[in-house]
Amino acid sequence: MGHAKSLNDHEPEEEVFVEPALAHHSPEASQAGEVTDAVFGEVGADGPNYRSVGWVAAIVLLLKSQIGLGVLSVPSAFNTLGMAPGIIILIVVAAITTWTGYVIGTFKLNHPEVYGIDDAGGIMFGRAGREFLAIAFCLYWLFVSGSAMLGVSIGLNAVSAHGTCTAVFVAVAAAIGLIFASIRTLGRVSWLAWVGTICVLVSIFTLTIATGVQDRPADAPREGPWASDWKVVGNPTFAEAMSAVASLVLAYGGLPAYFSIASEMKDPRYYTRSVLFCQGTATVVYIIIGVVVYYYCGSYVASPALGSAGVLLKKICYGLVLPGLLVTEILYIHLTAKYVFVRALRNSKHLTSNSWVHWTSWLCCTLAVTIISYCIASGVPVFGELVSLIGALFGTLMCFHPMACMWLFDNWKPKTRTLKWYFLVSCNLFILIGGSYLLVSGTYGAVVGIEKAYTESGGSAAWSCEDNSNSV
Repeated sequence: MGHAKSLNDHEPEEEVFVEPALAHHSPEASQAGEVTDAVFGEVGADGPNYRSVGWVAAIVLLLKSQIGLGVLSVPSAFNTLGMAPGIIILIVVAAITTWTGYVIGTFKLNHPEVYGIDDAGGIMFGRAGREFLAIAFCLYWLFVSGSAMLGVSIGLNAVSAHGTCTAVFVAVAAAIGLIFASIRTLGRVSWLAWVGTICVLVSIFTLTIATGVQDRPADAPREGPWASDWKVVGNPTFAEAMSAVASLVLAYGGLPAYFSIASEMKDPRYYTRSVLFCQGTATVVYIIIGVVVYYYCGSYVASPALGSAGVLLKKICYGLVLPGLLVTEILYIHLTAKYVFVRALRNSKHLTSNSWVHWTSWLCCTLAVTIISYCIASGVPVFGELVSLIGALFGTLMCFHPMACMWLFDNWKPKTRTLKWYFLVSCNLFILIGGSYLLVSGTYGAVVGIEKAYTESGGSAAWSCEDNSNSV
């Protein structure tokens, strides 16, 4: 589709860009200051302004959707795979997800009516594709928000030295998530993303410095000489290797959120610059954290990684990261509830109004998502293995397959088939095939890992009061 201005034309940030092909509205709406959005309909002053995210705010929302749970498992993945394979696989995953993230933006510009990944599935594969991706999207975010609640409970246990029953901590995390996730627009949630991103970065870099200056990691033997046993190349079993790769995929598993963020941007044409900055920053952070923490901790690295420091630093790091984990939980609850809410009220006046139907529907969505996530967090209380399972079962399905199909859908019949076209077709076919392999093998590895964790240590029972933080 054509645009009146190019990306290099700088519009005032406070103006909302409306796709020309869909900017049709009545004179009455124009006089009221309303514009017609392809997703939200009439956006005016009387209801929530869903098109309020600038490109800088988009960067921090994208970063917070990425830098959260996944970064806490990167050092452990390096321990399984070895330093060199870990770095290489991380960079490959980063390159793939940067490309697929870019495709989301181009597909959104070509199809302005797209709000979520299910809309893209409907355009490509009809109703069956739409419903399949809708179910997968909801399950993915429900599991991620559940694992975020589990992470919060681990942090509260670590900071308080298991001050109360773990089930209570999970319930507290759920209650806080429900309250803040009920904020209606991403524009108003963006300040939380700033806080969360800063807290996560400060915490993990504190951990990184601590592991470099401490005598030995928390779980290492207390007596006798000690040296890190890090390896250039690991010797994992097939299941262990695939589970580790899946956890690296989840480190970039925020891509489905990119659809919603692009839809709520004032000008979606600035989306690409936000994605490139986000992906580059996340990759640098992951490599630094993974290399330094694994180098100094070796096989005694913990998952979540914040348990790798000593008792005092463990409490400090978890205290710093708790707001970040809460924001991760809040953001994922919000995005899942927003998807259900928009789909239920789309093409209705209640979507952008302050009516009783609007508020009742919105609060019911956030409550339902929170309750389901709470049940997942309490029912599968094994953090590392849960992260791997989510990354394998849903990460590739949400971050690889749909975006490769989206590019092929929009570019399968070019005017001329150049070498660049053949190269990009090959790359997207590789993403489809590689993602399918990882989906099957990674899920197998994660399931074996969960079974092994319960066999060796007994794990933690569902709705347990036991301390789920790393023992030190």
